[in-house]
Amino acid sequence: MACSVIACRKMASLSFLNRPDLPNLAYKNLKGKTPGIIFIPGYLSTMNGTKALAIEEFCKSVGHAYIRFDYSGVGNSDGNLKDCTVGKWRKDVLSILDDVAKGPQILVGSSLGGWLMLHAAVARPEKVVALIGVATATDALVTQFRQLPVEVQKEVEMKGVWSMPSKYNEEGFHHVQYSFIKEAEHHCLLHSPIPVHCPVRLLHSMMDDVIPWHTSMQVADRLLSTDVDVILRKHSDHEMKEKADIQLLVYTIDDLIDKLSTMPH
Repeated sequence: MACSVIACRKMASLSFLNRPDLPNLAYKNLKGKTPGIIFIPGYLSTMNGTKALAIEEFCKSVGHAYIRFDYSGVGNSDGNLKDCTVGKWRKDVLSILDDVAKGPQILVGSSLGGWLMLHAAVARPEKVVALIGVATATDALVTQFRQLPVEVQKEVEMKGVWSMPSKYNEEGFHHVQYSFIKEAEHHCLLHSPIPVHCPVRLLHSMMDDVIPWHTSMQVADRLLSTDVDVILRKHSDHEMKEKADIQLLVYTIDDLIDKLSTMPH
């Protein structure tokens, strides 16, 4: 019996959000209580990652609504990756919030998703009631590019592409279009206060060699919210998907659900 249940779950059909003039987005929507949880993946990650699936199991166990989705140009969603930008992915998150999610939502953003969750909270303060960032990568791509020697930056500008070293890619590089980096500059947040007032939890590994944990400290410093916790794990990596990491993430979601249920509306 257990096997057939698992088989059924794997075969659960995807839903698609049809958007005029924009790529259709693939998503999975678990119905349940509010606040609902929305998982926002990292750069080029899909809705089927370890964290995304672990949160779904947790939401099933507590009866809360849960949405996971693929960015346009990624996974099962429509669109061409070459045309994607941080701004377009920001729109994807807002589309899910506006057209799929019902009622108040806790956003869980991983890496790039942590940057985009902040944008969503600024744009939809009435719907986003709490945030959890995992290795939050706010402004990271732009910051990393600006840290390159000037001659390297000029070379990337001429070539039109930056081969950014990455151990999470078989090639050892992510090929990032120069135009993608320039467009991302329009969405940087760390240069001024971030007008988010809801509870925020920022989880980060001190051994993260992709996004330094200081990024989460900078985000905490910039947020206008007075209810901000930064939780550092000494031993982990950027992906934060080991058993203890997942446990911490689930505890954090559970704690926020509890907190929100006792907060005056």
